[in-house]
Amino acid sequence: MLSQIATQDACLSCGACCAHFRVSFYWAEGEMIPNEMLEVLTPVYSCMKGTNQAQSRCIALEGKIGEFASCQIYEQRSSSCKEVQVADSQCHKARTAHGLIPLIEIDPAVPSNDDGYDQVV
Repeated sequence: MLSQIATQDACLSCGACCAHFRVSFYWAEGEMIPNEMLEVLTPVYSCMKGTNQAQSRCIALEGKIGEFASCQIYEQRSSSCKEVQVADSQCHKARTAHGLIPLIEIDPAVPSNDDGYDQVV
């Protein structure tokens, strides 16, 4: 299977998670989010408008999925948004649903033969 190495800014060209999952959270988290972007689910839970439907797309998502994406309320986003991390299983599921190549996390190799030598910068 093809894959792409994850980078810190991979989300800026993706947005797949914002157009795949229902973004629901405890009502109090919505206090910092504009009311016109919220949908009440129950007396205890709310969600972002646009995410509680079959063809989900968060109202706060701007841009085109897979090319350029940004969140209008990034600093105020809910904990459910913060839980999805680049290259995790949720990211993989959302990217696959949108026909995007999955991201993989690669740990940098630790040199094994540099003991006792100064690092050249």
